[in-house]
Amino acid sequence: AISACEKGGQWLQALEVFERMSGESVERNTITYNAAVSACEKGGQWQQALWLFESMQGARLERDTITYSTAISACEKGGQWLQALEVFERMSGESVERNTITYNAAISACEKGGPWQQALELFENMRGERVKQDTIAYSAAISACETGWKWQKALELLERMLRDRVNRNTITYNAA
Repeated sequence: AISACEKGGQWLQALEVFERMSGESVERNTITYNAAVSACEKGGQWQQALWLFESMQGARLERDTITYSTAISACEKGGQWLQALEVFERMSGESVERNTITYNAAISACEKGGPWQQALELFENMRGERVKQDTIAYSAAISACETGWKWQKALELLERMLRDRVNRNTITYNAA
């Protein structure tokens, strides 16, 4: 029911179902929390998403890559780049693997409202951690170049996409 509410854009109803579980002594697990965090993320409720994310520790539940990615994305959509980076950095401390989705959310958070240099640094770190750089990652990094008036770097990334055989789309070309 929580996921159904999430898909329907009903974050508040998703949280009501989530809370009802506790009242009925139904155990909530990582998957349940992930669905609730995702519902808040999709509903633009970054503070609620972070509250759920943090409450998992008190519930002695392990946060996985999905939990982190969704929390970072919620911060990104709420214009909270610093919060997004803080959550991103905590992943290594908890030995949670960073993937393309996690990086994309963190890069987008920096590109949209934070330090554009940090977005490029995260993008380059993906290679070091052997995380696939996809169209979304490249587009966000190229947009960060636009923000920083680094047109030459943007064109360089566009060419690198071709070499790396990453699909380019309208968003990529518009950013470059």
